[in-house]
Amino acid sequence: MNLEIIEGGITSPKGFTASGISCGLKKNNLQDLALVMSTKLCNSAGVYTKNIVKGAPLLVTKGHLENKKAQAIIINSGNANTCTGEDGINHAKEMCKYTGEELQIEEDNVLVASTGIIGVKLNIGIIKEAIPRLAKKLNKNGGKDAARAILTTDTFKKTLAVTLELGGKTVVIGAMAKGSGMIHPNMATMLSFITTDVNIDASLLDKALKESVKVSYNRISVDGDTSTNDMVLVMANGLAENPIIDEENEDYNTFLEALKKLNIELAKMIAKDGEGATKLIECTVMNVSGEKEGEILGKSVICSSLVKTALFGRNANWGRILDAIGYSGVDFDINKLEVSMESSKGSILVFKNGNPVDFSIEKSVDILSENTVGIVLNFNSGNYSVCCWGCDLTYDYVKINGSYMS
Repeated sequence: MNLEIIEGGITSPKGFTASGISCGLKKNNLQDLALVMSTKLCNSAGVYTKNIVKGAPLLVTKGHLENKKAQAIIINSGNANTCTGEDGINHAKEMCKYTGEELQIEEDNVLVASTGIIGVKLNIGIIKEAIPRLAKKLNKNGGKDAARAILTTDTFKKTLAVTLELGGKTVVIGAMAKGSGMIHPNMATMLSFITTDVNIDASLLDKALKESVKVSYNRISVDGDTSTNDMVLVMANGLAENPIIDEENEDYNTFLEALKKLNIELAKMIAKDGEGATKLIECTVMNVSGEKEGEILGKSVICSSLVKTALFGRNANWGRILDAIGYSGVDFDINKLEVSMESSKGSILVFKNGNPVDFSIEKSVDILSENTVGIVLNFNSGNYSVCCWGCDLTYDYVKINGSYMS
């Protein structure tokens, strides 16, 4: 596959512009309102949180996407507009209405997302006042401002773009995401917005999005809490002019693999930026009987507070890893299991075929001192392999969440 990761983001594909400004939802004049727009109506799709409690913007967006069409997305940070009753629904609809009027498009073709404090009524007045200014700032270089405006406790912007060739045409997929805390598989406290100029049938775009989310955002965890406002949205405007993808052919599979790659990289950024985290944890589950079993085992490890705190302390306490997979509910033969820990500084085997393996404590501390560490579980019992991602659990996580009103 001719796939290349490039510097860029939400405005990298043809026909997309973005902007980000401060409207006053956040203190200290921080950017808190973002807008993304396509020059033409897009085939669109979304994936949403499985939390029973859902934010008002998510419900409105889901309704607007019943026809799988959209042209713009407005996003605010600093207030989740969740658990705010009928006012919340009305405010989310008003954000779409005011944006549509300013952009001269149908309000049903505007999607809306919010992130921030739960249970506080949204100040729709300052958003309404800011939308004309937000719309005027739309430009091809506005992706960085938009990416900054959607952040909450994140410590860095999460943007990415990839290029690939389909039917002799160059296709671009761009994205921006946010997420740092309240993150758990089956999507995390995270928002991800994806744009592409690919020419693809709406139903196949929806299928590709769901398939890519399953192996990316649904395999990360920071703290085990699933948010109320999580969503992943994609808009495809067809301006690459590749032959339309209207069946699951080679072009579809190529696009799907590119979308998976993009979303996996963004998911890893989110996991790495977990609140207070010092390192990304990648758990690779090898040679298991099925993909579902591998995912359960991997999630069990990255969600274990004992494993997460051990890695924060650079402690190769492999007993905690075995404990986590032992209560996962997946049956396995411990006498076939091999457990290793690794980083860019090397690898150590710590457990094999039912027995501990002698290793240098000094070397293990050195390996686990890196900001990306790996746990490799080889079950030697099948042909499937799965990766899941998380982060360590630190003192700072408690400090951040002890003072943040959710």
